[in-house]
Amino acid sequence: MKTLVITGGTDGMGRALARTYLERGDTVAVVGRDAAKALPGAVFIQADLSLISENRRVIEEVNARFPAVDALVLCARYFRTHRFVTKEGLEGTFALDYLSRFLLSHGLTAPRTIVNVSGPGQPDGRIHWDDLMLERSYDGVTAQFQAGKANDLLGVAFAARHGARTRYVLIHPGGVSTSVAGEYDAATAAHVEALKRHGVPVEEGIKPIVARLDDPPAEPLTAFARHRRIGLDLPSFDARAAERLHERTLELIGPRGGPI
Repeated sequence: MKTLVITGGTDGMGRALARTYLERGDTVAVVGRDAAKALPGAVFIQADLSLISENRRVIEEVNARFPAVDALVLCARYFRTHRFVTKEGLEGTFALDYLSRFLLSHGLTAPRTIVNVSGPGQPDGRIHWDDLMLERSYDGVTAQFQAGKANDLLGVAFAARHGARTRYVLIHPGGVSTSVAGEYDAATAAHVEALKRHGVPVEEGIKPIVARLDDPPAEPLTAFARHRRIGLDLPSFDARAAERLHERTLELIGPRGGPI
């Protein structure tokens, strides 16, 4: 019997993963916004994960209810064509797609495996060090690519600190025909619909994630494009950049409750 915590577990791949492990008889805690979408049998934790305060509340609840977590699966994301600022003053994509994953990764009590469903090793995008909140140069794709790069660096910095206790897995599931939650303009919506038509079914899309959860790699950090390993010698996994982002992240979250 395993205990899993899944963010974004009420839709798409997160929901399919939750169903898979519930059917096996495992304990599954799902973090999401809409209780009506929670699967029967799952422990539902309602939260807006774009908020630091909400992530901290989730961390406290999970640590109190589940002292031993076998796997944390990070699936929650939301595309925004137009720039959105949370009530805590942070750009929404960066807050949900990266900061939440940082907080949960570092905040839960020693999960055995963390699977960060993102887009590791992509050549596109960069960290906008002088404009992390993209106040001067926002568009939805830029924001998502930056979050993807940030998650690569999160994996590197996390493994350097906690690799002896937790296996960190970054994985790109490939094109999957899923809901792709977001706020789109007409052109982007049409592009997303085209991608969904050519994507594999969700049940197929989750197989590489299930494989990593059922048989975690031995190394502290690994990255995959579906089942294919990605080399960690790519610029996406630069250790100095990872430490730089880690420190910048602590500065961002510090005033809202102190560093992890």
